[in-house]
Amino acid sequence: MKPLVRPPRLAPGARVAVVAPSGPVPEERLQAGLDILRGWDLDPVVAPHVPGRHGTLGYLSATDGQRAADLQDAWCDPSVSAVLCARGGYGAQRMVDLLDWDAMRAAGPKVFAGFSDITVLHQAFATRLGLVTLYGPAVAGVDFLKQARAQEHLRATLFAPEAVRTLTAVPPGGGALVPGRARGVTLGGCLSLLASDLGTPHAHAGARGGLLLMEDVGESPYRLDRYLTQLLRAGWLDGVAGILLGSWAACGPYEDLRAVFADRLGGLGVPVAEEFGFGHGDGALTMPFGVPAELDAKAGTLTLDEPALD
Repeated sequence: MKPLVRPPRLAPGARVAVVAPSGPVPEERLQAGLDILRGWDLDPVVAPHVPGRHGTLGYLSATDGQRAADLQDAWCDPSVSAVLCARGGYGAQRMVDLLDWDAMRAAGPKVFAGFSDITVLHQAFATRLGLVTLYGPAVAGVDFLKQARAQEHLRATLFAPEAVRTLTAVPPGGGALVPGRARGVTLGGCLSLLASDLGTPHAHAGARGGLLLMEDVGESPYRLDRYLTQLLRAGWLDGVAGILLGSWAACGPYEDLRAVFADRLGGLGVPVAEEFGFGHGDGALTMPFGVPAELDAKAGTLTLDEPALD
């Protein structure tokens, strides 16, 4: 797995576009998130269909074509330095095939950030555009709005990425399911999306040579077992260098989850860090995908070879 191209970091006054590729966005949360971005001396612009809702499928913010057009137009706007997702939810799989990847490639590298359902787009940006992306808080996400740690880590990554080259698991995590050190290029996202994206045109063919980051929300232990077993049976985890497990909010008692992870991942013979502090948990860290790094599972650290952004 090769390192990807790092987009330029942001500077004060940069224009950032806010899009909703998946679910609808509560207006009050959107406005609160925009206020935070303005407080960072950014100039946020909201894509046309972010405040809306699909006419018949209420779990989508707009039609597939409208959501794809919002993302593509924002990405291809030369005045926009970053595209930030307002939330996850569901729907990125429905619109990703409608994007014009040639046009987006021609627009040049810029920052892309989001998490959860946005996993689908992280994979596509890696395989189609060859770009480093940021798996981090959503602009209208509850965690981003309420947790200073989530805000400050994303802000540092955007403006001063050299200050966060070493990412350290946050309390109460930082343990090692399987101790050891490993090197590789980061990739991953939400476990259920990684499993459901298998075999699609824009997904990674596998995690070989990579440091795989995984987290999820609201999935019971047997469902997590199902997703991991699907990845194992498909050979997608063959040759993975190391694994970082993030938050598992509302997935059940952690001792039950840990038993699943030990059973499904322990036999891979690679370091596995647990409870690292990214994903759907409180104060989530921003994790770059596409950057070469070293994992020390016992110490609970991920050290990037170079800053996430140029």
